[in-house]
Amino acid sequence: MEKESFILDRLLPVGTVVVALVALWYVAAVFLNAPFERDTAARNGTTITFAELLPKTMAQQRPVLPAPHQVIAELWDTTVNKAVTSKRSLVYHAWVTLSATLLGFAMGTVLGILLAIGIVHNRAMDRSLMPWVIASQTIPILAIAPMIIVVLNAVGLSGLMPKALISTYLSFFPVVVGMVKGLRSPEQIQLDLMHTYNASSAQTFWKLRWPSSMPYLFTSLKVAIAISLVGAIVGELPTGAVAGLGARLLAGSYYGQTVQIWAALFMAAAVAALLVIVVGIAHSAVLRRMGARA
Repeated sequence: MEKESFILDRLLPVGTVVVALVALWYVAAVFLNAPFERDTAARNGTTITFAELLPKTMAQQRPVLPAPHQVIAELWDTTVNKAVTSKRSLVYHAWVTLSATLLGFAMGTVLGILLAIGIVHNRAMDRSLMPWVIASQTIPILAIAPMIIVVLNAVGLSGLMPKALISTYLSFFPVVVGMVKGLRSPEQIQLDLMHTYNASSAQTFWKLRWPSSMPYLFTSLKVAIAISLVGAIVGELPTGAVAGLGARLLAGSYYGQTVQIWAALFMAAAVAALLVIVVGIAHSAVLRRMGARA
């Protein structure tokens, strides 16, 4: 019964959407890649039928939109057929980006939690700092990333740290917002009960506010770790990096290798999904440790 419910409620709807998207992708690939084949036939003084056109649009070296099987073949070639230490391996490039992502995520999480604690416990910080935290995210990261890279290079910081700081800049915001909401989630009656126990501010924080904020924290962390990956990729673009998923995207755009670009995009999506799953597993483990029911 549970297996049937899983198939009907989850597997079937998701599978239907995936099949529809793949079918739409193939149709779009035919229409977008067809003009090149028609132009080639016209230059050769020949005509091309739809039956001849269709397979050609699926096998172009530099298509406008690569077909799904081309992207899958590129992913297989650059992950399975290449050594992980090779600079042509997507696993190698993913690790370079992942290292900056995790460092930036860790720094952003710590910064966000500390800011949230200050905002909740200090009214002046709440009124003065919170608006600036929100305003900081109105600046496009593509605009400030080159400035951050240039300034840090001028003071001798290059390599991993500039990319991690860009990830920090993006990832701290959801943590701040989520933790402020979480630390303020206890009801007034619960706070009054702590007062009747003559609990100090530290005791109220560790025994009431902090446990109450856990669901909010991990929900924010899922957003933060995904956006941290985006920050690391963006940080690789203005540096002319030779390694990382951002560098792979940049090289593909330079040489018109759209299949390479799409493979790197799918690899980035897979890494982001894996990171979110890891945070979700940690969330479940923490809730079980705190006594939550399965």
